[in-house]
Amino acid sequence: MKYIYQSKDWPNFRWNTKEILKLLSQLKHAQGFLLGQMKNLGFEIQNQALLQMLTENVIKSSEIEGEIFDKEQVRSSVARRLLIKSAISESTSNRHIDGAVEILADATQNYKVPLTHQRLFGWHAALFPTGYSGMYKIEVGKYRTDTHGPMQVISGYIGAEEIHYEAPKATVLLSEMNKFLNYVNEQNDDDNFIKAAISHLWFLALHPFEDGNGRIARAITEIFLSRSDDCSFRFYSMCSQIMKNRREYYDILEATQKGTLDITAWISWFLTNLRQAIENSDIILKKVINVALFWTQHRSMNFNERQRKMLQMILDDFQGNLTTTKWAKICKCSQDTATRDIHELLENGILEKEGQAKNTHYILRNKGY
Repeated sequence: MKYIYQSKDWPNFRWNTKEILKLLSQLKHAQGFLLGQMKNLGFEIQNQALLQMLTENVIKSSEIEGEIFDKEQVRSSVARRLLIKSAISESTSNRHIDGAVEILADATQNYKVPLTHQRLFGWHAALFPTGYSGMYKIEVGKYRTDTHGPMQVISGYIGAEEIHYEAPKATVLLSEMNKFLNYVNEQNDDDNFIKAAISHLWFLALHPFEDGNGRIARAITEIFLSRSDDCSFRFYSMCSQIMKNRREYYDILEATQKGTLDITAWISWFLTNLRQAIENSDIILKKVINVALFWTQHRSMNFNERQRKMLQMILDDFQGNLTTTKWAKICKCSQDTATRDIHELLENGILEKEGQAKNTHYILRNKGY
């Protein structure tokens, strides 16, 4: 036996109940504290928080795979999906970004809807709207057929490749995916957090699509996190936590995929990182709430597209000093236009000036909203 799915009792996973229940108890405590905090916020603030967290999740889930998205475009796409008009940008939409947003939004907003083959196919088609992954044409909206050979996870240069994993043959995929979907949709005694860990591993073990398996696995994880919260709002980012420990993530997955059906180590890693994601949400949430409060308090202001873009960048922790030159460069406008934009914000008490002459720059007034 080389891989986990070749185990005689596959897919009857097992784990050390005592060890996992201890971690689960700590996780539930952190979850309860966070949800208690969020219940005290109004719907509009919660919606703004959801906008920020979905944006973070989309960006980080793609970043894990080495794909970098423009944050403004992602945020605007999420806003369109959530119908938050004030956050919708006039910039051209990116079909790949829209697809990634649609998947995570569907997972979190429709967490009670059963996961089916067709829903997965829709997700996959949304990820690859052109039918290409980079320069390569792939099979989209259906399970892989292995036309060009077995599905392998490979790293390294041509001629010196390292095979980290080889997935089950395409001929058994439909049967295997039926078992997987039955587990995802059935009501059993497993806690939703544990089901999230198991489903994440199980889906990646099958690797049913030619590409995009990691992003879809993380979307499936979001379904179970929403079921556990029993809420369509997401106030923490597991994708961000995975990105922080990306190397560990790939190492534990590879070790588990080459191991036995005792997946205690994987569930332990998953629950520990999920608890850290929830606990780290204090920092993220403070920022999220500040941003939400800013836009709520200034919703009557008629900001133009450039002003909205730059204010969001400042709220997202703009690096360095904001000057008219930087404003003009980022917004691709003239120096005079940048000066007018900034002057309007100064007059309305949104920005304030610091420094003199060549050292003049601008900061957000009362940034601690």
